[in-house]
This record gives sequence, structure tokens and C-alpha cells, in this order.
Amino acid sequence: MSHPLERFRYCPVCGSNDFIANSEKSKKCQNCGFEYFMNPSSANVAFILNEKGELLVTRRKNEPAKGTLDLPGGFADIGESAEEGVIREVKEETGLIVTKATYLFSFNNTYLYSNLNIPTLDLFYLCEVENCDELHAADDAEDCLWVPLKEIRVEEFGLQSLRRGIERFLSMNT
Repeated sequence: MSHPLERFRYCPVCGSNDFIANSEKSKKCQNCGFEYFMNPSSANVAFILNEKGELLVTRRKNEPAKGTLDLPGGFADIGESAEEGVIREVKEETGLIVTKATYLFSFNNTYLYSNLNIPTLDLFYLCEVENCDELHAADDAEDCLWVPLKEIRVEEFGLQSLRRGIERFLSMNT
């Protein structure tokens, strides 16, 4: 697949088509001088354990990897921190209210969206929630289920970065 910057043909500031590669991660407009850098988007993922030590798992409602297992999470919006993003995404997808989000680790990744591989930085958080009884699937989640850690099958998760994250999480918690 081609580099994501190849899809950007026109300067977003002045509209010139003299918008050329300046480095591996940037394009520069020869007309107005604007330089655009392709930096990763922040994607935030929640590990949520219930009182039995089971992991909250969702099933993806949409592509990519529709129908496979997932964890609550998504992209940070403009103007919010990564923590605010993971808190919002958990609420949108599960109805649960996060009371604490503790950063664990990150992985670089790409996320295929509209036939474009978007570079991401996937940030993983251990989240505590207010009340597990409020759980319900919504937004991008087709279903929500609690799975004992020893029953987690990494290969059932559709996204590569999630598989890596779950493997790391399990190595820290089993």
C-alpha cells in the first residue's frame, strides 16, 4: 500500500497542487510554504476488570475486522487528552463510567480507514469503572461480555495492535 501522504495532492492552506514530498513524513507547498507533517493519531484502549477479575471484551460492529473481538476504545477527539478520550469511548461503547484511567503502555500501529492506512499511536489504559451493572453495548460495540483472563484467545481479536496489547497485558496479569 502507498504512503498516506501520497493521497494529499493539494495544499490545505492555499489549494495549490504544487504540494510535494519534503521528507518521509511531510509535504510542503511550493506556493505558500506550508509544511504538513503526517503524525500518528492517538487511539486509546481500555482494559477493564470486574470484581471477578474478568476482562471486558466487546465485539466490533463495524469494519475493519467487523464481528471480531475488541476492547473498548477509539480515537481521541480534537481538544481532549488521551485519558479524556478513553473515558468518553468507554462510556459511548459500554455505558460504563470510568473513575480512574492508568496508563500502561503503547504501540505504534496503522489503522485501515476508507482504504487509507492511518498511522496511530495506540495507548493502553487500565480503567476502573463506577458500576459494572450499567454495562450495555452501544456505538461501535455490537456486544459486551466478561471473559476470565485464562479464557482469553488472542487470535479472536481482529486488530493486530490489540492482539499485541492483550498479550502484553496478560503477561503482566497472569
